[in-house]
Amino acid sequence: MQSDRPDELERIKLSGGRVIEWNGQRVLDVLATSRSIGDRQLKPYIIPKPEVAVNKRDDADEFMILASDGLWDVISNNLACNIVRKFLDTWSCRRRSLKENHKRTTNAAVLLAELAISRCSLDNISVIVVNLKH
Repeated sequence: MQSDRPDELERIKLSGGRVIEWNGQRVLDVLATSRSIGDRQLKPYIIPKPEVAVNKRDDADEFMILASDGLWDVISNNLACNIVRKFLDTWSCRRRSLKENHKRTTNAAVLLAELAISRCSLDNISVIVVNLKH
């Protein structure tokens, strides 16, 4: 649940739910997100409708990190980007194979997940790294 989303807080309250501050905001003291495809016991406060944003890419885009909140709870955007950048900086599509690109993005994702585990993340951790320069 993002504290900067008063619309989500209002939606939860209007449905009879509540959000409590406990290691971050949690719906009914349990879930740190307001949208989920599971957690049926929290309906109607948690909804499965995804929130989708479409952003136009440009030539400056390097990579994309798709990760669950288990990663973002304990690792900042800046640190995650710095880690991935170190894995991909030495990669060049002219000198390396597709297999090498896959290896580097996979290794970056694995390292991010392992770092989140070592920082005692208490949530599910899923990470995918996509190289946008290839």
